[in-house]
Amino acid sequence: MPVTFKRLDVPEIVLVEPRIFNDDRGFFLESYKHSQFVEFGIPEHFVQTNHSHSGYGVLRGLHYQMHPMAQGKLVMAARGTIFDVGVDIRKGSPTYGHWAGALLSAENHHLLYIPPGFAHGFCVLSPEVDVIYQVTAEYSPAHDRGIIWNDPDIGIAWPINAPLLSTKDLQQPLLRQAENNFSYKPDD
Repeated sequence: MPVTFKRLDVPEIVLVEPRIFNDDRGFFLESYKHSQFVEFGIPEHFVQTNHSHSGYGVLRGLHYQMHPMAQGKLVMAARGTIFDVGVDIRKGSPTYGHWAGALLSAENHHLLYIPPGFAHGFCVLSPEVDVIYQVTAEYSPAHDRGIIWNDPDIGIAWPINAPLLSTKDLQQPLLRQAENNFSYKPDD
């Protein structure tokens, strides 16, 4: 069952469009098949699955974990709709500080792959959402970091004006002040 992979404006961030089989019972799709991801050049192994439930206007992010616990993420909206974003935070990268995003919904069944070395965030555009995402490293509070959601140097075009944020996310630093041990390597 082939999957379509589309590189976004920041080419390491990949929109994944699974093939969907609908019938009168519902639908079936493969959201992840290791061999297809490897063939495309995403050789990640996922070690933890997270489930987040939120209401309209919630914004979570921008989050990342530093090395050696850096996380790649494969994100999907199992219910509702989100605007999902990745930001390149690899020092020396030609796309450092650039972002790419996509609408993920229970209707379109799209997924977004965000590799290690990128911050991640999303905002909720439906009354409720259930976001399920797989990560390539387990959660590590000691390595957990973030960037403020509205950093003007990044300039994410969030589709909501007054998001609901956690206290932690309201207090995140700007990218230029954030602790970050990622460096770009041309073979990334």
